[in-house]
Amino acid sequence: MSDGEWTGDVRFRGIRRYKGARGITYTVRWTVRGKDIQQTFASAKLAEGFRSSLVVAARQGEKFSRRNGLPQSMSTASVTINWLEHAIEFIAMKWPDAAPKYRKSLAGSLTLITMPMLQGAPTTRPSDSDLREALYGWAFNGVAQRRPPPDEVAKAVEWMQGHSRPVEDLSDPDVLRSVLDAISRNLDGTRAAKSTMARRHSALHNCLDYAVERGRLRTNPLTGIRRKRQPPPAGVDRRRVVNPTQARALLAAVEADSPELEAFFAVLYYAGLRPAEALNLRRRDCTLPEQGWGQLLLSGSYQRGGASWTDSGSVHEERQLKHRDRADTREVPAHPELVAILRRHMATFQLGQNGRLFVARTGRAGRPLPSPFQQPVSMNTVYRAWARARRSALTSEEFESLLAGRPYDLRHACLSTWLNAGVPAVQVAAWAGHSVAVLLNVYAKCLDGAEETARRRIETAMTGPQPGPQPGLSTKTSPAIPPRQPKNADPGRKRPDSEKGP
Repeated sequence: MSDGEWTGDVRFRGIRRYKGARGITYTVRWTVRGKDIQQTFASAKLAEGFRSSLVVAARQGEKFSRRNGLPQSMSTASVTINWLEHAIEFIAMKWPDAAPKYRKSLAGSLTLITMPMLQGAPTTRPSDSDLREALYGWAFNGVAQRRPPPDEVAKAVEWMQGHSRPVEDLSDPDVLRSVLDAISRNLDGTRAAKSTMARRHSALHNCLDYAVERGRLRTNPLTGIRRKRQPPPAGVDRRRVVNPTQARALLAAVEADSPELEAFFAVLYYAGLRPAEALNLRRRDCTLPEQGWGQLLLSGSYQRGGASWTDSGSVHEERQLKHRDRADTREVPAHPELVAILRRHMATFQLGQNGRLFVARTGRAGRPLPSPFQQPVSMNTVYRAWARARRSALTSEEFESLLAGRPYDLRHACLSTWLNAGVPAVQVAAWAGHSVAVLLNVYAKCLDGAEETARRRIETAMTGPQPGPQPGLSTKTSPAIPPRQPKNADPGRKRPDSEKGP
């Protein structure tokens, strides 16, 4: 730091105690040459100790940094590293255990976070598109970093390494708010969806936690930023959820158009599988009796993340169940109608290698592929078949609506049906493969058309018994009730003539 960045103009303020939904925090506040600085701690003892260190440094005549508000002894002790280097180190730490889709999502979030952390003269700065391409396609991609970057990417990365802000700059509320504003908007300037903002905010929070872990920040500065309270996520839009009649009509339309995919959509609707779990389903995972309920044993998922994000270089990658260990399995009941559909599918169509149920049977331009079929069916093929089924089975008004707009909406309908049928939430969550909290916040939606049934029940309940004589009761006039005697009156005492009425 230059000499002009140090000053002895320091003023200390009291520690602010804040009681929020997640607990109590304590914020140390002080000003350095008129600039407000603050750091938040989880306990009063930590906050008081930190404030005492600042006061002692000021009394000993130390200069304070105008950038991060810390005295010289505390600033020089910290490790200086710029944001780009820290973010690359963070994603390298997360890379080995992350799924391909999560790697892509994290790289996209870090790209948006890094852009406002770059500073430099506009005349020498590469274009924003070149910077984003260098960040997303190389700096934050563990696969791409195994080979030398192209010349344009290398130039952009070299410029960013010399013009990236230090990590400690995020302790400045103004800098941090500029980053928060960047991740709240899309590239075209429109406001991002709540789910997108939450995903980006989570990436920033985790990356700052890693900076605290590495000693590059004292505390996570996000805890000291007061933002407008956002409403909780709305969960699944109930307009997407089909009722049983609509679901059966859609499955019948798939059978007529693409019979080899009927069972794929059936396991989503009747068993609540995720599409990636359905792609990994094999014959050995299915218990299908001739009559009654069956069972599916799920042991993994098959995800399409793109060759640029998988360690093997393959477009697909077989992984464990979501939020589970590789050895974990999940049992799901198979409805009798689903059992019949799966038995018909296995009897009609040749299965893939190792008994995989849903495989690609045609290649480019619709050319039939030779057996044994090795690759799971492409989700592009699934989406096209679903679009044709919706057009065939739904009315024009329903087709233009959100109703069953995606195959994943069949899973939403399944879980909503189980809940509306009275199945305990704990059991539904176990079958669905997530927590009860997620189930109740996201999936507990009414079925399409269920409100009318609820209204009729309310009308019946509010009608009540009809007025009139009740069975077993006499309709004669009841005798007059004798006047009430005063308290503590002697029932055997005769009233004197003076107390008798006329």
